[in-house]
Amino acid sequence: MSLVGKKAPLVNAPAVINGEEIQENFSLDQYLGNKYVVFFFYPKDFTFVCPTEIHAFQEKLAEFEKLDVAVVGCSCDTEETHLAWLNVPKDQGGIQGVNYPLVADAAKTVASNFGVLAGEWDYNEEGELEFAGAPVSYRGTFLIDKEGVVRQATVNDLPLGRNVDETLRLVKALQHTEKHGEVCPANWDEGKDAMQATRDGVADYLSKH
Repeated sequence: MSLVGKKAPLVNAPAVINGEEIQENFSLDQYLGNKYVVFFFYPKDFTFVCPTEIHAFQEKLAEFEKLDVAVVGCSCDTEETHLAWLNVPKDQGGIQGVNYPLVADAAKTVASNFGVLAGEWDYNEEGELEFAGAPVSYRGTFLIDKEGVVRQATVNDLPLGRNVDETLRLVKALQHTEKHGEVCPANWDEGKDAMQATRDGVADYLSKH
């Protein structure tokens, strides 16, 4: 069930902020009215595709911040595991140098509420509660506006790394529509023509492209 167009689920969990400090009750509510949020999930600390994505967001962080966007990562690891990984140098497979918040969803409630948990609790034939599937999150990415509403969401399977440039493009597209009242056609990017959401607007755009 898509979260697009709905209020983002509550986030209240520990997080590591500034790459070194544990905050016990981290919430996305701190950004309401002030910033857009790119909230992304990755499967697990100390893995292989995940650090490439985490560093890719860090490399583009200044561009996101210029657009009034807070970048926040999340996995089902503990805050202590996040902190340990943040102390491993990049050239050794670590994420040292990353300074945006990383939420620790050890209870798996945040991933579950956002619909990206790659498994679920269920009862076996003996009536015992067990976890079926992978106890990690898929690679979900959620673009949340300043009112706390999810405006865009994508979910990748575990082996498929995401495109951070595409996330940045979607932020720009959302802000363009909010500022100009236009809609963004296929393959729109900053500086390209958008169009009015009318039959004449579509016809005019198609006639020029």
